[in-house]
Amino acid sequence: MTYDVGALRARFPALRAGTAHFDGPGGTQTPEPVIAAITDALAGPLSIRGATVPGEANAETAVREFRRAMADLLGTEAPGIVFGRSATQLTYDFARTLAATWEPGDEVVVSRLDHDANIRPWVQAAERAGVVVRWADFDPATGELPASAVGELLGERTRLVAVTAASNLIGTRPPVAEIARLVHRAGALLYVDGVHHAAHDFVDVTELGADFYVCSPYKFFGPHHGVLAARADLLETLRPDKLLPSTDAVPERFELGTLPYEVLAGTRAAVDFLADLAPGAGEAVARRERLRAAFTAVDDHETGLRERLESGLADLDGVTLHSRAADRTPTLLVTFDDRRPVDAYHFLGTLGVHAPAGSFYALEASRHLGLGETGGLRLGLSPYNDTSDVDRLLEGLADFLKS
Repeated sequence: MTYDVGALRARFPALRAGTAHFDGPGGTQTPEPVIAAITDALAGPLSIRGATVPGEANAETAVREFRRAMADLLGTEAPGIVFGRSATQLTYDFARTLAATWEPGDEVVVSRLDHDANIRPWVQAAERAGVVVRWADFDPATGELPASAVGELLGERTRLVAVTAASNLIGTRPPVAEIARLVHRAGALLYVDGVHHAAHDFVDVTELGADFYVCSPYKFFGPHHGVLAARADLLETLRPDKLLPSTDAVPERFELGTLPYEVLAGTRAAVDFLADLAPGAGEAVARRERLRAAFTAVDDHETGLRERLESGLADLDGVTLHSRAADRTPTLLVTFDDRRPVDAYHFLGTLGVHAPAGSFYALEASRHLGLGETGGLRLGLSPYNDTSDVDRLLEGLADFLKS
């Protein structure tokens, strides 16, 4: 069997509206099984977690299955999976908690390639704690962030390094595993933003060397929230602020209030949906291995579309492609010699093509590229895109440049 994008598209009600979506980096559309899982969870009895009545058991099952699914997706253990309202909220929470262990004169390293959600929480926590912030710069000509750019900033006072596993602006995948080795050699912790990464790669948090890895299920067909993965024994060493009567167990000590069980059910369904994308994979195969096969198939599909898109962009005059790293996701940032990216966004919108413009909270990266706060037109591919989507986009851009 081959990757059947037509059958995949049929399972997304939103695609029936006819829009060609290139906004996946901001959030994917939702497939029917995820919608059904959320509906079913809300339709059944729900209560505070427990085991005495059906509502309690349903809530407990939703939490347990959510953690197991995310552990399978990220290659980690269920006790290290933390629910959050968003990746931004989780990073702020962990920045505050970790900063409580820092002392004046300690150092943290952040990257200009990152989304601001993996920069500002650390910068602000460092400022409050009297900690030095060091900046790792990427090469604006190539989009590359080599491990050496981080390594040269490390010292005996380095406490934490924050870096993305994939840029949400230009798609660059830095060598995280190599960076991790340098960070751990210096005795520091590594906090990895995997929000864009987890949508396109088969993730193994252990192989990456990430002490903390944060992602967002709504980037890969799930509901809107964040997830953090870490070793349970590492989480045990952290003391976040919490209510006195709330549990001190890990990972629950990091999750404030009652969890949204219907959202957890939707995330479990999204992981199962991803696992079923592998052509010919049967349910008898473990979910982790089905996910491995699925991401291989998705990568082949998305790479083919990216190459088709890049070839078409090269034929257009006055277009600059800023996504140039050797290893990158199918996410392209383009600008135009004499036209504003936002005008291209509006023009394409009239044609039923959704390709947004901006810096997408990767403000430091946009500035470092010389694009200021304006950024560019971001063309983000997702597993449900097909060749007709790409061709519609290229035809629309050609018409825009002529208009």
